[in-house]
Amino acid sequence: MANPLPLIPPQLILASASPRRRDLLGRIGIEPAAIVPADIDETPRKGELPRIYAARMASEKANVVAALKPECAVLSGDTVVAAGRRILPKAETEREARDCLNLLSGRRHRVLSAVTLVLPGGKAWHRLSESTVTIKRLHTDEIDSYIASGEWQGKSGGYAIQGFAEALIRTIAGSYSGIMGLPLYETRMLLLAAGLTRSGP
Repeated sequence: MANPLPLIPPQLILASASPRRRDLLGRIGIEPAAIVPADIDETPRKGELPRIYAARMASEKANVVAALKPECAVLSGDTVVAAGRRILPKAETEREARDCLNLLSGRRHRVLSAVTLVLPGGKAWHRLSESTVTIKRLHTDEIDSYIASGEWQGKSGGYAIQGFAEALIRTIAGSYSGIMGLPLYETRMLLLAAGLTRSGP
């Protein structure tokens, strides 16, 4: 009896236009076959908690792209900065970024980073990373300088940890890659379980 042919894993699609997520995948040796951003309404529902919102966004993004590419495995992520029960926006204006930084100044906040993997056939796996970040008490000139840098544009909570803001952060407890936008431990565990990556480097 002939040996069966080895199963060929499906191509992996990254449902995100974020260059950070693609770079992070590269750190664990993963190069997606294609980038297909998901165009969805990212407005939080009334009273929606940050953890639930992050998980819902990751799931909806993956499902939208999986419907377009049913023969592929689809990976998506969503990262939410939360002050208490409040979901902070992805800052699109200087005013939004300044408001976020003033709110986060001198206090602890959470970063929720959700990951969803949808396989051909529709099976979906989900993971969520929760990290705690403490930003120093910011002086007005520090906020002004950070706003002038432009690093805040499109970033949840009005800052990007992989830039100058890292020098303003006192402590981190959790996943650095999750705060950047894609928690690599959780992501690798999903890909490993699905046979889409190797067990070693």
